[in-house]
Amino acid sequence: MTTANLACPHSRIEDALALIVGTVLVAFGLLLVRQGGLATGGTAGIALYLHYALGYAFGLTFFLLNLPFYYLAVRRMGWGFTLKTFAAIGLVSFFSDHTQGLMSLSHIEPLYAALVGNVILGVGFLVLFRHRASLGGLNILMLFLQDRFGWRAGWLQMGADVLILSLSLTVLALPLWLMSVAGAVVLNLIIAMNHRSGRYHA
Repeated sequence: MTTANLACPHSRIEDALALIVGTVLVAFGLLLVRQGGLATGGTAGIALYLHYALGYAFGLTFFLLNLPFYYLAVRRMGWGFTLKTFAAIGLVSFFSDHTQGLMSLSHIEPLYAALVGNVILGVGFLVLFRHRASLGGLNILMLFLQDRFGWRAGWLQMGADVLILSLSLTVLALPLWLMSVAGAVVLNLIIAMNHRSGRYHA
């Protein structure tokens, strides 16, 4: 019996629960990163840069930045993927702008925030990826390239993150920027090691 025959698609209830779990994890990971005064990569990294540089609300900025990428998602990944991604982005945007009203972190060591925050982000991303969803933007592009050419999404994302983190150096002190780079490496290693074509079927 082949691996494909063993695959069992997720039910809608499983997909819905995964969207909630994955987005809660991502929003919490981003909260730790923000509380540590750190940067990250991807579309979230661009939104975080605009938050630091111009004071824009992170959640709303993140949601708006993703709008142009839905066309690619529909064209290349299908309506199912696009709708789940739209829901995931909306949830992360909402949770990110409202989580701070539910809890208060008086102090967090930046290095801890960088490492643990990005571990949580990585797990959240994997939950979403394995249920055919993403957090839009660059994630859509990287997942498309992985599906189309077999290139690993984690390594592609890492290259894009280098550019985004380089931009973040203009708003962060060097020690915080170096910790942000370490966190981005942790995040992308988690994705690269655990999200590969053929490793997981559902």
